[in-house]
Order: sequence, then structure tokens, then C-alpha cells
Amino acid sequence: MSNAPKKPADGEVLDLPWGRIVWLVSRSLGNSSTMTFGRVTINAGAANPRHRHPNCDEILHLVSGRLEHSLGEERFLMEPGDSISIPTGIYHNARALGDSDAQMVIAFSSADRETEGE
Repeated sequence: MSNAPKKPADGEVLDLPWGRIVWLVSRSLGNSSTMTFGRVTINAGAANPRHRHPNCDEILHLVSGRLEHSLGEERFLMEPGDSISIPTGIYHNARALGDSDAQMVIAFSSADRETEGE
């Protein structure tokens, strides 16, 4: 397992219709046996699909932009500096509000994060 710092250019990059995920820490990247960590961009006005993680909790921290975040049946307005804890198995998603992309960091309580769509 490598403990060397991982630069964003060295991460696993996923370009998606709604934005981008850069995975920086996980078992598959070889730098954790207990967590997954990444950076996410949701393009202005876009939303990621509702989904859940059946095997882990997630923490999302909004760095810049504004989000409407759904968590189960609830909706929350998030501003830069806000964090939300998403329990295992709860469907959720985020929509970037306004004309700026939303930048966030996300962490999971498993090095082998699983995702299921709604």
C-alpha cells in the first residue's frame, strides 16, 4: 500500500454527463484498506442521479458553489463550508444551483464503496 500523497492528476478520473469525479483514495488505488475519498464537480444547473451506497456511510463537504441536496424525502440547501452525513442505504443526490459549478469533497467509510441507482 502506498502512503505517498496522490495528486489529482494521478487519481481515477470519471467524466460524466453531469460533472466529474476524481477518486484519490480507495482499495483499488492501493492507498487505503478502510476508506474512499474523492473530489466531485457538479456542473452548474446539473444534478447527479439519485443513488445509494448499500455498504457505507458518506460525508460530503461543499467547497464552492451552492447545492440542493436530497436525502431520502428531505431536501437541504447547502452553501460553501457546509457538510452533510449520508447514512448507509439512504437514496440521495445533489443539484448545483445558480450559474457556478459545485465543488465538493466526499469520503466513504469503506475502501470498496458500492453504488446503486434508484
